[in-house]
Amino acid sequence: MRTAYRVETVRAAEAELMARLPEGTLMQRAAAGLAAACCSLLGKGRVYGARVVLLVGSGDNGGDALYAGARLARRGAGVTAVLLGARAHEGGLAALRRAGGRVVGAHDDPYDALAAADLVMDGITGIGGQGGLRPDAVPVARAARGSDAVVVAVDLPSGVDADTGEVAGEALRADATITFGTYKPGLLVDPAREYAGALRLVDIGLGATLPSVPDLEALQHEDVARRLPVPGAESDKYRRGVVGIVAGSARYPGAAVLAVSGALRGGAGAVRYVGPAGDAVIAAHPETLIHSGPPEQAGRVQAWVAGPGLGEGPGVAVALAQILATDVPVLIDADGLRALTPAAVRGRSAPTLLTPHAGEAAALLGVPREEVEAGRLSAVRELATRYGATVLLKGSTTLVCGPGATGPVRVNPTGTSWLATAGSGDVLSGLAGALLASGLPPLDALSVGAYLHGLAARRASGSGSPVAASDVAEGLAGAWRDVVG
Repeated sequence: MRTAYRVETVRAAEAELMARLPEGTLMQRAAAGLAAACCSLLGKGRVYGARVVLLVGSGDNGGDALYAGARLARRGAGVTAVLLGARAHEGGLAALRRAGGRVVGAHDDPYDALAAADLVMDGITGIGGQGGLRPDAVPVARAARGSDAVVVAVDLPSGVDADTGEVAGEALRADATITFGTYKPGLLVDPAREYAGALRLVDIGLGATLPSVPDLEALQHEDVARRLPVPGAESDKYRRGVVGIVAGSARYPGAAVLAVSGALRGGAGAVRYVGPAGDAVIAAHPETLIHSGPPEQAGRVQAWVAGPGLGEGPGVAVALAQILATDVPVLIDADGLRALTPAAVRGRSAPTLLTPHAGEAAALLGVPREEVEAGRLSAVRELATRYGATVLLKGSTTLVCGPGATGPVRVNPTGTSWLATAGSGDVLSGLAGALLASGLPPLDALSVGAYLHGLAARRASGSGSPVAASDVAEGLAGAWRDVVG
């Protein structure tokens, strides 16, 4: 599991550890890891004679860059530090000068050095920075990004919010970010994630001083493999889980087909489909149990999925009310979200799962879509709190948050822009519903489903070719194999 912690938590953990160590130990550990990472980015045998520019702010982030620059200078790199703050870390500055590094101010025209640089270290602001780059740093940051150099962010790209992933002003986009001690939420959540580039974590010994419960977590292959339902010797279709799907309409029969596809390939023992697209569903998946409705007469299920392609007819609210009145978990997506109220969800005794994209989330919260996209973490937490539901917020970063936002938010690491295609969300709904019916808790059903969904899209896209939602559904079997080996 990849975990991330807020700035306040990281600072407290650092303070506790520093109290037990000689002064400066943590900074030296960070600088050593940063220098080693920069050496590997420059390439074997290319450190000697390499031209390195350090963009140095006033805080410890700048100190990390200066000490790392000193290490590179001792290995034969030509290192120039550009001081962008009112002051610079004295110890780091002295170390760089002793190693033969050059120090200039922003007013000393650093642009020739940037234009010739092989690597630029972004140490302008650290995890405490907020509100984007200061105006005086913007021209230098733009010159760094416009050069041919590899840009390496020190702990966090300057100008992004470490806790939320928001980018409120101009920020410096990195090719790689070397972060210390633990990941920060902003490194895993868009829009900031797009500024971070490739991530590398340097262990500085914080593990024992960090809380056991993180603020953010991202499943990895082994985490997903442990959670996947596997039939036992005594399993039958009912024990494996029966998922009911209310989806599709005369206008959107394909939504029903795709949701059923996701459920069948998500390991459901059986799928009960309820709706007007039965002919299309049975033609694509003859194993589906078809019922014309209403849902309350369709038979016993372990979980319901409702919403994909339902449209806006008068029967939508009736079907949704019947499903919400059941005592099994209910996943609501797409058109089903339009007829939803917080009271209808909070009054249930069984779990409810919501899977909106940014536009649907904005409608549920009564805010502009741009506000949701700029602040994904706050949006998913607010939805989970307001509705008392487990919420999956789709988008460039898919986030999953449990009811009341009391535990870690899960971020999906397998997403790809190829999932931005009609119907891919329907496949995810069916897949997550099947996992829910198999007995997975809501948080696991959504986060494992999103993980497999992303892997399937990556497999289907191959070397970058476009994919359709049906391709994603077909790729789920391969994604499952990738995880379990």
